[in-house]
Amino acid sequence: MERPRARFALSTNWCNKRFDDGAELSDYIASLGFDALELGYNTPMEQAPGIKSRLDSMPVDSVHAFCPVPISAPRGYPELHLLASDDEDERALAAVFLRKSIDFAADMGAKTVVLHAGRVFLRSMFSDPGSDSLFALFKSPAYAASPRKYDSLLAKARARRRKRGAARMPVLCAELEKLFPLLEKRGVVLALENLPSIEGFPDEDETLELAARYPGAPVKGWFDIGHAQIRANMKWTGSAAGEAARLLPSLAGCHIHDVRGVDGDHHAPGEGNVDFAALAPLASPALLHVFEPFPAVSEEALRSGLAMLRKLWS
Repeated sequence: MERPRARFALSTNWCNKRFDDGAELSDYIASLGFDALELGYNTPMEQAPGIKSRLDSMPVDSVHAFCPVPISAPRGYPELHLLASDDEDERALAAVFLRKSIDFAADMGAKTVVLHAGRVFLRSMFSDPGSDSLFALFKSPAYAASPRKYDSLLAKARARRRKRGAARMPVLCAELEKLFPLLEKRGVVLALENLPSIEGFPDEDETLELAARYPGAPVKGWFDIGHAQIRANMKWTGSAAGEAARLLPSLAGCHIHDVRGVDGDHHAPGEGNVDFAALAPLASPALLHVFEPFPAVSEEALRSGLAMLRKLWS
């Protein structure tokens, strides 16, 4: 039996700065062959009425927090404030803006809000085996000469990340539990995205821990394919396909973009080295599928990537 046709949305971050009117933006994205929108964190409130006027023909599948751009913010940014911060005041601000994103998503007919929940920083008084150090060493001639130096730094980073992540988990859980009543009332799922840094929180294991802790709750994981590829390239995880298979039951959806080199992400599918055929299980109709290219990606590349994914994931 043929698999149901996957539905693909496009993040409005790709083109929303080209439009003042949300209706024109929606019509343009529809003309490219996409089925739905993700309202990106660069979405201004001024575009909302026009987008809403097109919901019958171009629905909104998801909203990327914080959205719309908070009035107090100089620009859209997904980590304006972090819900899993170790700072109480920052967590409170994140919760305020996240509640607004949840209400906005419900008003726009979206069922999912995607969130960058936090980062667990690894620096200490004497060392910082974090992402910047790992990327610098991995890309240096020293790595080719002696991979063991990188492996030693990575082992140190993993041990510190695991310990500090475990300490941060109760903080995140407390914040999530406060949000559950609003999420349930508004019929929205909060999806926590994997990030392209070793500090990103929650990571794959922590996402599974949350799924086990809150079965049936309105919180899930969000699998960003490009971020997963970077994490695999850096040897922080197994392959992107392997991590996707492991996380699949706990996911609400995925961001789709390609990666050039080690960490050049947000390209159109087909422009990089991601094995999208191996990621075909993500085509499950239970998941949302959102293209998330950066604005410099051409319309031609985007159309080509969409056609490729429709073929591979059909």
